[in-house]
Amino acid sequence: MLSTVTPMAEKARGHRYWVTATWFVLGAVVGGATLGAGAAGLAALAGALDLSGDLLPALVAGLAALAAMVDAGVLGRKPPFFKRQVDDAWLAKYRAWVYGSGFGWQIGAGLTTYIMTAGVLLTVALAVLTQSPLQAFAVCVAFGFARGLVVLLGAGLRSPAALGALHQRLDALEAPVRWAVVAVQAAVAVFVLVTHARSGAAVGVVAACVLALAVRLPLGLRAESPTGPAAPSATPSTTA
Repeated sequence: MLSTVTPMAEKARGHRYWVTATWFVLGAVVGGATLGAGAAGLAALAGALDLSGDLLPALVAGLAALAAMVDAGVLGRKPPFFKRQVDDAWLAKYRAWVYGSGFGWQIGAGLTTYIMTAGVLLTVALAVLTQSPLQAFAVCVAFGFARGLVVLLGAGLRSPAALGALHQRLDALEAPVRWAVVAVQAAVAVFVLVTHARSGAAVGVVAACVLALAVRLPLGLRAESPTGPAAPSATPSTTA
């Protein structure tokens, strides 16, 4: 997406970057609201089921531990999932506000394009487990808004070299960020168990998950540590 909506790309198409970026962020908020509408309905259903006692913290801890294991590749497969990109043919077919808001909506909805971490699914699940439609909706709107703001990373790009350098930095951060997400998810699981759960079975299952992660994390970091800077791409991708 950073290769698609940039000042130089928008200028070449005869559009203003800040106008397109604003539409993108607005579209992302609406996308988050769309996701939030579904999460709010499921939260109302969860509230009707009255998830309470040991069950709720056990679910939260279990889902957080599961997400951490998926992202760490402990279960044999790790993200990205649902490998779909937005259609860059829109760039030539539609006005800036159409592709800006349309791309933003797809990014803000979270589940319509590449899913780069199980944390996306975990966010929706935890929103549902609030058992509050309003809170679930608010979480998803905030989620969409935050994703939409990513387009602003390209606000200062004025040349292909600058774009290549940005992608180079982001590529170098991929593994450390993913493992940081794994660590945060595992920490959430442990925190919920320590502060709320009293189920021995839940504690045992999550403890086993965290132990597997504790072994996998340092191995993953060593295996995926960069050996040197990647060569910048001469022709940055225009797909999102």
